[in-house]
Amino acid sequence: MPHILVIDDSPEDVRSLLLMLRAQPWRLSIASDPRQGYQRALALRPDLIVLDVRMPGMDGFTLCRLLREAPATQRTPVIFLSSAGSVEERIEGLSLGGVDYVLKPYAAEEVLARIRIHLQLAWRDQGGASDPVEPAPSMQDPDQVMLRAAMRFIAQNLGELPSLAEIARKVGTHDKRLSGIFREHLGTTVFAYAREARLRKGRELLADSRLSVQDIAELVGFNSACNFTTAFRERQGLTPTQYRQQAQGDPA
Repeated sequence: MPHILVIDDSPEDVRSLLLMLRAQPWRLSIASDPRQGYQRALALRPDLIVLDVRMPGMDGFTLCRLLREAPATQRTPVIFLSSAGSVEERIEGLSLGGVDYVLKPYAAEEVLARIRIHLQLAWRDQGGASDPVEPAPSMQDPDQVMLRAAMRFIAQNLGELPSLAEIARKVGTHDKRLSGIFREHLGTTVFAYAREARLRKGRELLADSRLSVQDIAELVGFNSACNFTTAFRERQGLTPTQYRQQAQGDPA
């Protein structure tokens, strides 16, 4: 019996879908607050989540980031059902791991058909397994989930990293708490971690590509090739060019 969780701060907007879902031989749970929805998702482990985007306190994209980092829900299909219909918003939802994106106003029959398809695909991909492995307690720690979400967000936005407050908002918290999580679990600040992530990505690009040092500097978020070279030499003891020569076996 599939279990569907619908998270929408305006239940009247999805009334027709809820009526149709209740007519199915399925379990249905509803949350009208995104944080309540997140806790219910972790506790109930639904087979599929229908998620709104524009909600107060935490938007659907932030919630999806957390769901994708929590072991209990990282493989749960998420269908966005929202009036947030710009191309950029739809791409963001899908890039965060949403399996589908349906715009409001919608036809309930179509959403139901999409739910059936994604339930079938999820069941097939899991090989029919019905007893998920219980994640370790440390993996279920809310701070760990938030930390992994922030680390992934930073890695995906090295070129144009937003402010600390914006990073924290993207993972459902505030800057002081996120700073405390990084200090407690990694022993560093958010931006010290981001600096290391930039240099780490720079090393990968130097070793695996023929991009110029200037292009690499821009891709990983340095203002200039000079600043990148200085930071790289301080960290590695080599200039980017010298590192590339060693990594790719080029003659000095």
